[in-house]
Amino acid sequence: WDDGFLMEVCVDSVGPPSRGGGAAPVPSAGLLQVVKQCVRVPVFVMIRPRGGDFLYSDREVEVMKADIRLAKLHGADGLVFGALTEDGRIDTELCTALLAVCRPLPVTFHRAFDMVHDPLVALETLISLGFERVLTSGCDSSALEGLSLIKRLAEQVRGGITERNLQRILEGSTASEFHCSARSARDSGMKFRNPNVAMGASFSAPEYSIKVADVAKVRTLNAIAKNIL
Repeated sequence: WDDGFLMEVCVDSVGPPSRGGGAAPVPSAGLLQVVKQCVRVPVFVMIRPRGGDFLYSDREVEVMKADIRLAKLHGADGLVFGALTEDGRIDTELCTALLAVCRPLPVTFHRAFDMVHDPLVALETLISLGFERVLTSGCDSSALEGLSLIKRLAEQVRGGITERNLQRILEGSTASEFHCSARSARDSGMKFRNPNVAMGASFSAPEYSIKVADVAKVRTLNAIAKNIL
């Protein structure tokens, strides 16, 4: 907040530190201890037991609670999660239970928000529940496409933010916080490469291309925000 805005960068590996560009990284729970040793900025941990929708089973909820406790134990500065009912509304019962486990840490409701039935009603629900932030792209494919809704409800903008569109998004909304991946691809160091097998990934996702936070992109985004906010 030294410059009047907050930039949050999503991190899912221990690569070049995003702090070099002036951003706060967000690790997965498994990276928390190492990331905390590497950076001096707040680290918020995403609580997400699986990919797919945001309608969770009882066992998945138990996993989420356990992950929250472990994240707190290992020094998380905040937590990020989201949960919906089958009809696309905020799951107030589950969110209340998870918030109780998260406290006293601050909590962000993540982009499950972009899948709700009525975003304006959902926002009021999250405020009443006590979430500190909402992560959204304006219920559209990117923050730029969702800009009109972001003007009405977003405290934090996320979704398809790049150095090419950040200026327009910030100028067209009241947001003072934004979240981005700021990634680039790094080629694998493997010399032998088996072209017939994809280890845990689809063939459409390059097996030997590693996505890492790009310090140059982070610095560019940081400079754009400083110039506007």
